[in-house]
Amino acid sequence: MMRIITGRARGIRLKTLEGETTRPTAERVKEAVFSMLQFDLEGREVLDLFAGSGQLGLEAISRGAAHAVLVDKSKDAIKIIEENAIKTKLALDCTIKLSDAMDFLRRNRGVKFDIVFLDPPYAAGLYAPMLHAMIECDILKPTSIIVCESDSNEIFAKDEVLARSFEIKRVSRYSKTVITLLTPKEEQ
Repeated sequence: MMRIITGRARGIRLKTLEGETTRPTAERVKEAVFSMLQFDLEGREVLDLFAGSGQLGLEAISRGAAHAVLVDKSKDAIKIIEENAIKTKLALDCTIKLSDAMDFLRRNRGVKFDIVFLDPPYAAGLYAPMLHAMIECDILKPTSIIVCESDSNEIFAKDEVLARSFEIKRVSRYSKTVITLLTPKEEQ
């Protein structure tokens, strides 16, 4: 059972997709992520790629983010996200997009986000390609924070370009889940 932890939609239960196609962020992990971000949310623009139920983007809005774009390629997920946005009364503060994450980045070149949640299927090998796409599509500010949820400490897949492009601010493990906070490195 998932819910909004705190903020203006506190305690509201969220619907999730049935089956194995999505893997909702565990409540304990979500609490940890938002305690890491607590001073970085107010008034920020949020992008939730691979949004699933929309819980991360909706939690961010509930805690003071100005706006969130919730992206998922599953029509079923989009329907759940829309229902959750209405149920939490946060629908006016979010934009819900049915799109492949990579296509979304390419179509929104130059649109800047303060916080990006990157939580693709663990085994899909999408972390490095998505991080490259964020750079190429110019969606990051120098102060942007990317929150990667994975099952590995090695988010860059030994990619030297990514290692030079991003600074790892924090890595925390919660059972099988690893949260890695990244920020763009200042260009030399």
